[in-house]
Amino acid sequence: MLVYYNSAYLLKSEVAISPDDRGFLFADGIYEVVRVYRGKLFKCAEHLQRMAYGLKELKIKGFDPTTLESVANRILKENGLEHSDAKVYIQITRGAAPRSHKFPPAGTQPTVYLEATPFTSPTDLQEKGVAAIIVADQRWGRCDIKSIGLLANTLANQQAVEAGAHEAIFRRDGALQEGSHSSILFVKNNVVIAPPLTTYILPSVTRNIVFSLAHEESIRTTIEPCLERELFDFQEILLLGTGSEIIPIATVNGRKIGNGVPGPITRRLQGAFRRLVS
Repeated sequence: MLVYYNSAYLLKSEVAISPDDRGFLFADGIYEVVRVYRGKLFKCAEHLQRMAYGLKELKIKGFDPTTLESVANRILKENGLEHSDAKVYIQITRGAAPRSHKFPPAGTQPTVYLEATPFTSPTDLQEKGVAAIIVADQRWGRCDIKSIGLLANTLANQQAVEAGAHEAIFRRDGALQEGSHSSILFVKNNVVIAPPLTTYILPSVTRNIVFSLAHEESIRTTIEPCLERELFDFQEILLLGTGSEIIPIATVNGRKIGNGVPGPITRRLQGAFRRLVS
């Protein structure tokens, strides 16, 4: 596999990350995942804009991620994926410098890595739905940044796996936020409801897409807090993500959502999404 690493195109086996890299030492960096449908990058500009926001918020200087679209296209071609479904992973850290909590000296170059791998949509999960659990939100206070510091997310997702579930939904002060690696939408009385964006929720590219599709389908939408105590008043719950697309959540904590099967709003939005990327 050919990858991009610090301005060079290398075999993945040839990449060597410095043990002084701040991503390795401090999780001091950000990442993005971009879907590719039949060789075409999907919403790449939106992902790179979110990456630019993360770099700005973390004060990582010296690289403009919006230049990576052409890099991604070259990597797809070099790996024979120019006509395939795939995903592109991008990671940028503050770079390598002697270990210190303070930022490294000005001029330290960020570490930039990009790879592309084959990927297919999880159609089985999209058709049948998945189980989820609710967990306390123990993440840091800037979840609006797509940071590589994902330990709390990893622990939550492992808790879900050990409970026989696919996803863990974070609860903070009684309000449902998002999943360990997904965005969450709720449906009540045929209205799609999204939790308000705060620093505890990542601005999701897929969430924006689904809201736009809902408007095109004449499905009403609103943004308001979604409370755990009202969880089983929702008729449908949707799990969203770059790789997941739209997956219905059939049960939470072992209890059915609605009838425990994918609902009509979910099906309409899934159909609209598939038409969009076809």
